[in-house]
Amino acid sequence: MIDVYSWATPNGHKVHIMLEECGLPYAAHAVDISAGEQFSPEFLAISPNNRIPAITDPDGPDGEPISLFESGAILLYLAGKTGRFLPRSTRGKYQALQWLMFQMASVGPMLGQTHHFRAYAPEKVEYAINRFSNEAMRLYGVMDKQLATSDYIAGKEYTIADMAVWPWLRSHERQGIDLGEFPNVKAWFEAIGNRPAVQRGITVLADRRKPELDQAARENLFGKTQYTRR
Repeated sequence: MIDVYSWATPNGHKVHIMLEECGLPYAAHAVDISAGEQFSPEFLAISPNNRIPAITDPDGPDGEPISLFESGAILLYLAGKTGRFLPRSTRGKYQALQWLMFQMASVGPMLGQTHHFRAYAPEKVEYAINRFSNEAMRLYGVMDKQLATSDYIAGKEYTIADMAVWPWLRSHERQGIDLGEFPNVKAWFEAIGNRPAVQRGITVLADRRKPELDQAARENLFGKTQYTRR
């Protein structure tokens, strides 16, 4: 059984969804990032960057246990382990990988910053809000153009690229995005959201999240605690 150390965030949900789609047995262990549990020595032993998610698999590729952090790496590992959700053709594989990297390098960081400066920053910094909101609009436009000619983000097949991108778009309203302006993204977003495994994946650990962040949680998530050397 795979142990996944996670929280109900977009990066956590990527892996929850993949595990549900693959039907692999797993146990989800909450790492409450608002309470600072990501800084514990036990979690840092498997995720040295103190970010969720991380997994341990007692049945690694060489028959020995393996631990992995970084959600993109975990998705690739699970795709390799199961032979699913990554095209078998060389061309298809690299087409999917480029969109996975698009999520890792652009969608996640940029939409995360958009969300932060619009919703969580203690000061409303107009330059930052405009900068990241405009970048969010640009990224949605890139995806809308891609989805005008394909059912899925990387082409004809549903892949780990879809699983990686989709959770980040669940907060589109808080990112200042009206999905009605991106009809191809909207249709794709709704289709992915109707998948039973996706619906199950986004419920994992969801009941553990608090609706509001207190000052201690803000410090753990955004304050100087993040930058302490460990």
